[in-house]
Amino acid sequence: MRTINLIVVHCSATRRDSALSPEALDRMHRRRGFNGTGYHYYIRTDGTVHPTRPLHRIGAHAKGFNAHSIGICYEGGLDCRGRPADTRTPAQRCALRQLVGQLQQLFPGCRICGHRDLSPDANANGVVEPHEWLKQCPCFDAGKEFNLPGKEITQHETNI
Repeated sequence: MRTINLIVVHCSATRRDSALSPEALDRMHRRRGFNGTGYHYYIRTDGTVHPTRPLHRIGAHAKGFNAHSIGICYEGGLDCRGRPADTRTPAQRCALRQLVGQLQQLFPGCRICGHRDLSPDANANGVVEPHEWLKQCPCFDAGKEFNLPGKEITQHETNI
């Protein structure tokens, strides 16, 4: 098994009013040249968790961080006008919380972050700030929501 020290949360960047099936997600990733869905898990709006890549396989979800991470994607991330927004349903929030908890038991000490938090620290102050994000994904503060106080991920740690 791989050494896992990071769980990266993503959104599918699809509108709140549009569905994206696991099969359609897989097709999108294959068109981009991936060998199947790049995330390890995909969470639909009804809270259904779809395993999409075995944990022992390196993901294709966060360039430079895939070797030691697990990728989780929730369906949504854009409002009805196509703007970034936390569109998670209560069922998705619950499913994501449960899944992250299970993964933290399997991989103790794992840090949790959003894809946006892996953006480069452009001003080299040790913190990836909102103006430095390359994208909004997952459209909420995953580190704050899932990490214990004082366990937030820092840019220094992501570059190790």
